Amino acid sequence: MFLKTADADIFVNDFGQVGSRTLVAHGGWVGSGELWLQPFEQLSRRWRCISYDHRGTGATRHRDGPITPQILVDDLFRVLDALQVERCILAGESMGGLTVLQAALRAPERFSGLVLVGARYQGQLSEGARKLLAGCKADFPATMNAFVNACTPEEDCAAEREWARRIVMRSNPQDAAQLLECMGEVDLVPRLREIAVPTLLIHGRQDVIRPMADSEFMHRNIPGSRLVLLEDAGHVPTITRPTAVAAEIEAFFD
Repeated sequence: MFLKTADADIFVNDFGQVGSRTLVAHGGWVGSGELWLQPFEQLSRRWRCISYDHRGTGATRHRDGPITPQILVDDLFRVLDALQVERCILAGESMGGLTVLQAALRAPERFSGLVLVGARYQGQLSEGARKLLAGCKADFPATMNAFVNACTPEEDCAAEREWARRIVMRSNPQDAAQLLECMGEVDLVPRLREIAVPTLLIHGRQDVIRPMADSEFMHRNIPGSRLVLLEDAGHVPTITRPTAVAAEIEAFFD
């Protein structure tokens, strides 16, 4: 379905049974809600599973004004309200972790748990991110190809790698650059200890996009959190190791 707002048409997927435990998932930088489709195949047998394409990704189209961190969080609550989700477990992958954490800090009563997969808690651009930003402006297809290769180092994932290329190419150079730049001032380090819901951190040991130290830092600073390291996974285990991701979510929240 498309959620029509004043300045955007937000593409939303809703699986499973209304009234069941609900998981709402946010994609990464230029990765749409499609990143979560495979874990949803397993989870939706017992859960209601909702994902959406945030601005600058997938089928969502926005019209007026720049993409900002506040608008991304606002959109998340628009999706929750439109689908009448009063309370849910909220998941975010990579840069989507910034939106998820900000939402949980804004309205903690709406969330019963968090899932953070290779997630960020600071938006400041690293040297690698600056190279991505420059690459988006100079040669978007080549930059996306290199980015996907770095995200998927697993040897047995050629098909998943090609699928990921198609996902990220649904973005465009302008939105991709804006998504990186707009998060530059977000720094949630001082507020991580305010997260007061069960939090599952998942990180691939082969991840070269986000250092494992990021998830270890959040584990130390989010009270009662659990950190799971997937031995043979890269940056997008929701695509390359979906069964493991779904199993960890079910185990943690059951």
